[in-house]
Amino acid sequence: MSRRIVTRIAQSLFVLWAAYTVSFLLLNALPGDGIMIKFENPEMGLSAEQVAVIREYYRVDDPLLIQYIHALLGALHGDFGYSIENAVPVIDRVQAALPSTLVLAGLAFVVAVILALGVSLAAVYSRSGWLRNALIGVPSLLISIPAFWLGIVLIQVLSFQLAWVPVIGGEDWQKLILPVITLAIPVSAPLAQIILRTLDDVATSPFIHVVEAKGASRWWTLTRHTARNSLLPVLTISGLIFAELISGSVVVETVFARNGIGRLTNQAVTAQDMPVMQAIVVIAAAVFVLINLIVDLLYPVLDPRLRARGRTQTTDKHSPVREAAGA
Repeated sequence: MSRRIVTRIAQSLFVLWAAYTVSFLLLNALPGDGIMIKFENPEMGLSAEQVAVIREYYRVDDPLLIQYIHALLGALHGDFGYSIENAVPVIDRVQAALPSTLVLAGLAFVVAVILALGVSLAAVYSRSGWLRNALIGVPSLLISIPAFWLGIVLIQVLSFQLAWVPVIGGEDWQKLILPVITLAIPVSAPLAQIILRTLDDVATSPFIHVVEAKGASRWWTLTRHTARNSLLPVLTISGLIFAELISGSVVVETVFARNGIGRLTNQAVTAQDMPVMQAIVVIAAAVFVLINLIVDLLYPVLDPRLRARGRTQTTDKHSPVREAAGA
């Protein structure tokens, strides 16, 4: 088990390094020069010598390999340099924006799970054929709704026309309602599809028929057997969905004018602020890798078969027969 954990952590670190390297190369391959756009603007009133000093500080004229090594060493110490747009440390801008996005993504994930479970269980245990077919089609409808369109519709209907939820003013928790709904509805669809398919597959398994033949109720069978054996695929897609919520916040935070990683990304792209974009890519990759690492490590905890398989492989490696064959 410990070897598996070390291997997965090493793989995760390799993925982070690869994400940093690829994003660095792609960002530097983009046309345009953020420093030239920002500081050579006549409105800034900077001389050519002052602009040259700024370019030297950001090392934009150094060879690409030197820039990469300097940036990578800084990133390893949590230093992503200074923002071109605001001339403040990049890490400060990210730290100011990240909590808002994590709160938004966390609440949206909870709402998405509740919505997906509600639709899935209602479809599985519906006794009406047409109602079941209608509920099965709900995830396909939800996944096709663009987040920006849904956000605009919610603002127009729930805020401007019905005045149920304020968009301007109001308490902090009130400002979260519409962004959370906007972010949760589209991502609940793939989760509901996986839950539906997994529940159907497990429900048709022979051991479920045996349990039902012994007189177990539908609720008992669901909670004690069907749901527990459906956890692994749902856990996998849940990890991917939570990571997607971070990237999906770009559109939602822009529509609702919320300060967060999404809005910071929009500002950095508009200003060609390379250090900020590089930091956002690394942080998004770190969140994605961390969540998937946790999901992978939870597999043996939730499924006894994986624990037994790991013990069997360990025993086989140290068996006398294998050692004799190796000798």
